Amino acid sequence: MAVESYVLKVAEVIEETNDAKSVAFEVPDDLQERFAYTPGQFLTVAVPSDQTGLAARCYSLSSSPHSGRHQITVKRTADGYASNWICDNLKAGDTMRLLPPSGIFTPKDINADLLLWGGGSGITPVISIARTALEKGSGKVVLFYANRDETSVIFAAELRELVAEHPDRFTVVHWLESVQGLPTQEGLKQFATYFADYTSFCCGPAPFMKAVATALKELEIPRDRRHQEKFVSLGGNPFGDVEEVLAAQKILAEADDGEEAGEAAFAGPVSIEVELDGNHYAFDDWDGKQVLLEFLESKGVDAPFSCREGNCSSCACIVLDGDISMKHNDVLDAEDLADGIRLTCQALPLTETLKISYNG
Repeated sequence: MAVESYVLKVAEVIEETNDAKSVAFEVPDDLQERFAYTPGQFLTVAVPSDQTGLAARCYSLSSSPHSGRHQITVKRTADGYASNWICDNLKAGDTMRLLPPSGIFTPKDINADLLLWGGGSGITPVISIARTALEKGSGKVVLFYANRDETSVIFAAELRELVAEHPDRFTVVHWLESVQGLPTQEGLKQFATYFADYTSFCCGPAPFMKAVATALKELEIPRDRRHQEKFVSLGGNPFGDVEEVLAAQKILAEADDGEEAGEAAFAGPVSIEVELDGNHYAFDDWDGKQVLLEFLESKGVDAPFSCREGNCSSCACIVLDGDISMKHNDVLDAEDLADGIRLTCQALPLTETLKISYNG
């Protein structure tokens, strides 16, 4: 099975700040359906590399689905090869290889009241959610946006415009480290107190996200109203020949016999029900030897994925009945696991029957 990736032309490169640029892609009519996305999702792009041939990186879409635009925003990092290459080299008319949109950092109800948290370039998926909620939803939207200084604020002008267009629904609170110091957990908690019945979405540096998460937990905000985006740099190549990738995974699975998961997989056959994009599938012959993602692909199910290594959340599902273990996991925390979230690219069965949903 060939990896489903596409070469798209760069329509525009926009300098947002001194160290951040937005890249918009031309998506032809015949790929519009395949590249349809929900606010908060990301694209996986292939950046050329002299050492490895390419570097695969995930960048959130900063555009909103209703705009008809597919735009990512990339901020330089000190040792970030891919981000620096994009900011230094990419221009309109160039082409890039991409995987279709993926990710679960997206509101179930666009009409809900939303409390959005952005730290630095973490504004990228957050502004996609804000844009969509303000244009297509009916709830109120509050954004807490933390940055190093005023020159670091990405989308500053647009945020002002959105507030002016939606003065009764959109509130933006800027926090500048150069003026106020780093935001404290107690300060974040006090701020969130005023919006305890809102649904939160947070993206930014790890310390910022941890502080926000702890503050919301202390306020006893229910888990289904606390969401965080998590990225780990991809170590593999999701754009390579998938037969080679699967063969390598099979060798690895046979070598470690699933020991990394800490639990023995069920010896099969396993009966499984799957909910995906409004469709329902049922199979009764999963042998438990191949990971769940591979099994679903073998059945012709267009299951989402990106890295295939347990480094991102694009293949995540929720276990509704039964249980599965994972060979490797770099992105889900203990609370995610307790809520039944699993990575299908690393999943092996623990029970004779299983029901999962990709719909949240």
